[in-house]
Amino acid sequence: MSISTTKGDKGQTGLFSGERVWKDDQRVDAYGTLDELDAHIGEAKHIIHDVNIRHLLIDVQKTLYRIMGQLASKNAPFPIPVTSEETEKLTALVHDFEQRVDLKGFVIPGSSAQSAKLDVCRTIARRAERRIVTLARTEEVAPEILQYINRLSDFFFIVARWIEKKEDAIVYAKN
Repeated sequence: MSISTTKGDKGQTGLFSGERVWKDDQRVDAYGTLDELDAHIGEAKHIIHDVNIRHLLIDVQKTLYRIMGQLASKNAPFPIPVTSEETEKLTALVHDFEQRVDLKGFVIPGSSAQSAKLDVCRTIARRAERRIVTLARTEEVAPEILQYINRLSDFFFIVARWIEKKEDAIVYAKN
């Protein structure tokens, strides 16, 4: 089976649930932005030195695949939807890293190549969230998706700060 089907040559694509939609459809834009994020996370795994953080990034990627599948399922249930428990797990990780970092103010991001890459992931996660919110204003989107994506940018931010802390490289913006 080829990945090149030629079915999208006229500007439409098929959703997981079978419908054909335009490639600039809000739903396609939302999961396409998550696909972009996934690619950046893949790159981050090659930059991040801490094996535990790399494993966390793989877990995030696996969840993103399911979220993309959910978003690509317009009129059909997705077999393994994201759950509130996954958001709770991500929230617990954020809180754990917050305790380790103990931020003292606003941070200027990007003090190392590792943290800078995670900050790129954070901003793409925020853009994906905006795309998903736009979709949710006109079509049904599972609230668990919105919750997870909202927490995801917090995760990238605090893990980037943790890496900077370990390198004694956090730079605070002083007013």
